[in-house]
Amino acid sequence: MSKQVLIVDDEPHIVISLEFLMKREGFAVAVARDGEEGLAAIRASRPDLVILDVMMPKLNGFEVLEAVRADPDLAGVRILMLTAKGRPAEHTKGLALGADAYMPKPFSTRELVDKAKTLLAEAA
Repeated sequence: MSKQVLIVDDEPHIVISLEFLMKREGFAVAVARDGEEGLAAIRASRPDLVILDVMMPKLNGFEVLEAVRADPDLAGVRILMLTAKGRPAEHTKGLALGADAYMPKPFSTRELVDKAKTLLAEAA
C-alpha cells in the first residue's frame, strides 16, 4: 500500500508541482487549499505525511500544526513545513511547535523528495 501524502498549500503552481513530484514517487496524494480544509483532511484521512505551507487563508500553517500536535489521535502524522518564511525565527517556531522538518521556498525538488522519503521511512 502506498504512503499517503497531503499537500496543504494555497499557491496553485506549488500544488501542481508538488502533486506531480509525489505521485511520480508512487505516493497517494491529496490536496487541501487552505488551513481549515487541510486540518479537516488531516483529521479525516490521517495521512502519513503532510507538506504544510505556513502562509495560508483561514488557518495558517502554524495553527494547523498546533492543532494536529494537540490531538493524540494524530500523533503519527509527519509534518514537513514548506514556506517562503525562511528566517531562523520561523524555522525555530515550526520545529518548536512539532514540525518534523522545515524547508524554505524556493526549494530543491530533489531535496524535498528526499526529505519526504526520509520522514516516511522514520515513521515506519
